[in-house]
Amino acid sequence: MHTDSDLKVFLRWSATQTLNPLHAARTDIERYVRWLQDVRLYQPSTVSRRLSVVIGFYRVCVIDQILPHSPADYVRRPLVPPESPTLGLSHLQFEAMITAARLSANINDFALVAMLGLLGLRIFEACGANIADLGEEHGHRVLKVRGKGGKVVLVPLPPAVARAVDLAVDERDDGPILRNARGARMDRHAATRWLKHLAETAELRIPKMHPHMLRHTFVTTMLDAVVSLRDVQIAARHADPRTTIRYDRARKNLDRHPNYILAAFMASGTWPDQRRGRADERMNG
Repeated sequence: MHTDSDLKVFLRWSATQTLNPLHAARTDIERYVRWLQDVRLYQPSTVSRRLSVVIGFYRVCVIDQILPHSPADYVRRPLVPPESPTLGLSHLQFEAMITAARLSANINDFALVAMLGLLGLRIFEACGANIADLGEEHGHRVLKVRGKGGKVVLVPLPPAVARAVDLAVDERDDGPILRNARGARMDRHAATRWLKHLAETAELRIPKMHPHMLRHTFVTTMLDAVVSLRDVQIAARHADPRTTIRYDRARKNLDRHPNYILAAFMASGTWPDQRRGRADERMNG
């Protein structure tokens, strides 16, 4: 979803520099990276993503023999911190947000919060979902989701989410699931405004509410519920488990250290009293 817009940013920057992208040198790509960091003040993860798109662009140019080599080779990526800078909601805040959305007079609010926070959809996936994408698979209500790179996956709808979606759909047979105040398809800007309003209604002290906070909450809440990292990765549709780990705000919590799990699993062979008891039984038997 970001690929087109990220490439456009680079092309627009090149135009302001009167630079033909096909004539760019490595120093030009480095200047672009510094512009993203120093002028646009983007987070390292955003700079890294936008640089990846530029690298991919030039890689295709080399493959198609448009260029003999890529000027983006050996350009340093910014160091991305091990933890995501986005803050999710706490468990109580998430509950308050869900309650405010469920009690809202706007039938789209509950569906919006449920699709982002309980299904973990990205905002473009939620806004792009259509009524025709709803269906059933092996006895489950499902939603066909078009994700990054055009990948299509079936996401099961828990009963609460299904009710929220049905409420938003009302009696319509086609069109978008989520609509704005004019009845047209909701976009990320309308979604952000409504989420800010819901956060205020729920009396949440959040400095900057935005849609990705709910997807972040989807991941962190499952990790806090001790769902396995692999299952969370699959649910979030992260290609790399390291992305999922960046969301784990409690991964340094010693209460969850695997040493305890191993010790509990081997408890029958580690307690001294039990070993003595078995030894006594063998001797007396």
